[in-house]
This record gives sequence, structure tokens and C-alpha cells, in this order.
Amino acid sequence: MLPRSLRARYTRPLAFTAAFGAAGYAVYRYRNSSAVRPFFTLPVRSRAPDGSVVTEMKSFPYLTKEDAERKLTENAWSTTIPRAGSSGKGVWRYETAYLASNNPIEDANAQMVVQPAEKDFWGMKGDKARDILFFAIMDGHSGFNTSRLLSKTLIPSVALELQSLVPHDDAVPNKKQRSLLRYFISYFGFASHPTETSALYPFHSDPKYVGTAIETAFANLDSQIVNAPIKAVDALTQGNKDMKAADLDPKSLEYQLTVSALLPALSGSCALLAMLDGSNNDLYVACTGDSRAVAGYWDVDKDGKGKWRVEVLTEDQTGRNPNEHKRMQSEHPPEEASYVIQRGRVFGGLEPTRAFGDSRYKWPKEFQLRLQQLFGEGSGLNVRRPPSDLKTPPYVTSRPEITHRKLPFNSNPSSSSNLRFLVMATDGLWDRLSSAEVVALTGEYLNRVAPNGSPSSASSPSTISKSDLAQTTVETATSLGVQGKATPPDGTSNQEGSWAFVDKNISTHLIRNALGGADEKEVQKLLSIPAPLSRRYRDDLTVTVVWWEDRPEATESVGVKAKL
Repeated sequence: MLPRSLRARYTRPLAFTAAFGAAGYAVYRYRNSSAVRPFFTLPVRSRAPDGSVVTEMKSFPYLTKEDAERKLTENAWSTTIPRAGSSGKGVWRYETAYLASNNPIEDANAQMVVQPAEKDFWGMKGDKARDILFFAIMDGHSGFNTSRLLSKTLIPSVALELQSLVPHDDAVPNKKQRSLLRYFISYFGFASHPTETSALYPFHSDPKYVGTAIETAFANLDSQIVNAPIKAVDALTQGNKDMKAADLDPKSLEYQLTVSALLPALSGSCALLAMLDGSNNDLYVACTGDSRAVAGYWDVDKDGKGKWRVEVLTEDQTGRNPNEHKRMQSEHPPEEASYVIQRGRVFGGLEPTRAFGDSRYKWPKEFQLRLQQLFGEGSGLNVRRPPSDLKTPPYVTSRPEITHRKLPFNSNPSSSSNLRFLVMATDGLWDRLSSAEVVALTGEYLNRVAPNGSPSSASSPSTISKSDLAQTTVETATSLGVQGKATPPDGTSNQEGSWAFVDKNISTHLIRNALGGADEKEVQKLLSIPAPLSRRYRDDLTVTVVWWEDRPEATESVGVKAKL
């Protein structure tokens, strides 16, 4: 016979079921589970009946550990592919993860890998053929429309423009990828067509020409985003500038097409693109906005001891960046210099000084007032009044800053400094981790990865103190980049606590440590804050890590291969 305490434990639910049926048992379970479910409190601002803003403390339940872990890890994937030209021993590895704070998420990402068949991307054949890899992350704002569009168009647009550096578009070996490039030629109609003169000089190996092609692709794509609505509105109104919202038919095809063109122009997005060119051993990073890319170098001193060296490959392009502030002032009349940047933002509103979309800072004021006349309240579109100081647009540009570095595949094996990995992330990560912390966390993680690509089975501790891990990296004055954040994290000031090393995906590993690392309760709390309140405590986070390895045998893809 069961002890009395256990009999009571099992008979009470049965009594509830008998007396009240399934509904009564559900109430019983809810009350008993919620009674022991922990809560946390946060200040929440709301508007009182008199219109004033008040702040009050509200309670929120923690997600269960299982639900929190599922939320943290459900959007992560890993890919491993053989590296052409490595005699079957080298592989590329890249892993991506994202975590939403906005609902829906405003971040986006994309990857495209072109591996050689008869020819590679640049038209090289046989033993000279190599891979080319593209990675992009997008940080949207004021909605997700621009970032999602870029996730489908940015990499193909860049790849298409790069084709102007080779003799023929059939240098792209894959028929599906080649047809995609041709589709974008016909759809956008802006890329330069390859010419035979490209064969006279190896433009594709000259960083100056490659950089120009990438910059051109960014500018042309944004031009399409910004100008398409102007053409669509003209077609919708047939040139009638007196037409108002009441004169339009929201069900008409012309109206729907105009709305589709407006959505990615009204919202905005930063973009960060990396291209790894195996043919020329080149790495290019193009940044528009305040996402960031960092590189990790393994430096060995004369005594044979190694440390990770941090190199920030991008600048945070915000009004708090002195270089951007000065550029903005120089591009507009002197009388605008005092207010073009306010509180580190464009006119005190938009934080990034470079972005796709954000046409409120690019369109002429007359067109914006016309939009308000056509799509005012009730249209469902976020058509805001133009900034009051708007005089000489555009104030925001999509033009990227491009950084070039050499990949280490043909370098001296005995070199004391080698580039080992690349980390790309939206500013949600950099709001909470410094560049040095990210390089240290990535480097230590890779030190634990076994040759087969899985986490090492060695008995490494699952946590490392922050102070100990900080000793594994070295920073130099010329490699820290330019900060553009309001309150940049200081990787050297807070050495309390520990980092966690428990994840199978390196990008998830970085996100976990951005949320609290080994402090499981803090991670659980941040994951439990519901949207939109969560946006006050963390942004959307998207991370891609790319690295390369030499192995006895190249392996096939691990997990789900990322697709464009």
C-alpha cells in the first residue's frame, strides 16, 4: 500500500476529475503549477487616463528551463563543406543563430556558396578553381520589410555586379545560380554587363575594382528601393497631384503594387556583407550601418605562446562616430552643421547614418507630403511627416565602407600571426559584449572543437571565469575600430562572473553569453520578458561565425545548410 502522503498526492487530482471533469482538473493543475512558478518584476511605463506617463512594477513568470533553452537554440544551424584546392583536407565551416526580441523579428540573414564545377565564379578551371562564399546579416528597424527584401536580393545583386569583372556570366558554374543572376539583370536592370575587355586585366583580383563593384551593387539596390515608390505613385495617380486618399481604391492592383513598393522604402535596414574569395585568398567586408564584423588572429610570440588578437573590421556608422559626424556635416550646407546630427542621431531620430530604405531621410519633402495626402491615417502604412529640418536630402546613404584582408591559405606555415575566424553580428550582440569578449569566447570555443567538427569530448570545464578568459586575448590601438554605440560595453571593466561553454552551435554560444553566460537565472529572465517590453532590455540578435580547418578527411554538411 502507498504511504498516506503519496495516496493524497494521487487521489486529489482524481477527486477533482470526478467532481468537475477535465476542466476542473485543468484548473487544479494550473493553480498548483502557478503557485510554485517563480516570477520576476520589471518597471513598466503606461499612460494614465489624464495622458501622463506613469511607471509601475509588474510581475512576469519565468519560462521553464526547457522552454527557455528551446527558445535560445531553435533558430540555429551549422554547415561544413569541403574547401576547393585543399586536396580534400580543408573545409569551410559556418554557423548562424538568431534570437528575436521584436515580434516579428526585424533581423534577417542570408548565405550563398558558389563551388566550382567546370569553372569557378571567376571562370578559373581545373586545379585553379576555388570556392567563393557570401554571407550577409541585416538589422532592420521600423519594421522588417527592408531587411527581408535584402535577405533575398543583396547577395545576388553583389554577385551580379562582380560578374562585370569577368569575361562571361557563364563563369558561374551552377545553372540555377546562373539563372538567378540573369533574373536579377532583367528584374532590376542596373548591373553592368560583362565585356571582353575584362579579360585584359585581372580585375577580380584587384581589391580596388572588387570594392567598387560591391559599392555599386549596394547603391543601385537602394536606389531601386527608394525610387520604386515614386514611380508607383505616379502610375497610381496618373500624374494627378490633387488626388487624395478618398479617390483611391485600396482593392485595385495599382494600389496594392504601390503599397508593396512603399513598405521596404518606409522601413529601413543596416547591412553587413562578407565575401571570402578562395581563388585570390581575399576577404572583403562591406558595412552599411552599425552591425559589426570582427576577426580573430592567432598570434604566437617568440617563446611559442599564443594569444588571440582582436581586429575590428568595421566602424559603427552612427552619429556618435566622429568620422560619420564629420562626413554628414561636410555633405550638407554649413548652416545645417549644428543640427544634422542631434544626440548622436540623424536629426535626433535615426541612429545609423547609413542604411537601406529609410526614405524619410532621402525623399524630397514635397513627395513625402504627397504620400501623407494619399496614405494617411487608416491606410495601415507608417507614413510619417518628414523631419522638420529636412532641406537638402538625402541625409542617409547606403554606401558601404569596405575592408579587405588576405586569407591565410597561401601564407607561410610558420607565420607568427594567422587569421582564423570571422564573426558577423547585428548590434544586439555588440550592445552586450565587447569585440574583445567576442573574440575570446569564439577562440576558446574553437580550441574545444574536435577534428570531426563536434564539440570536443575532452573534460573541459563548462564555465570559465571572465577574468581568466580575458587573459587569452590581446588588443592593439590600431585594431579596435571606432565605437559608435551610446554605451559601449567595456570588456575590461567588469571581470566578475563566468562565461558558459555548453552549446553545440558557436553562434548560439555567443548569444547565450551575451544574455548572461553562466548566470542561468539571468539568461532565463531575459528570455522570459515578452515582446514588446523585451526590446527595452535586449535587441534582436543575429550572429554568423565563419572559419576554416584542415582535417584528415573533409566531411559533409553538418545540420541544415543555410540557403539564400
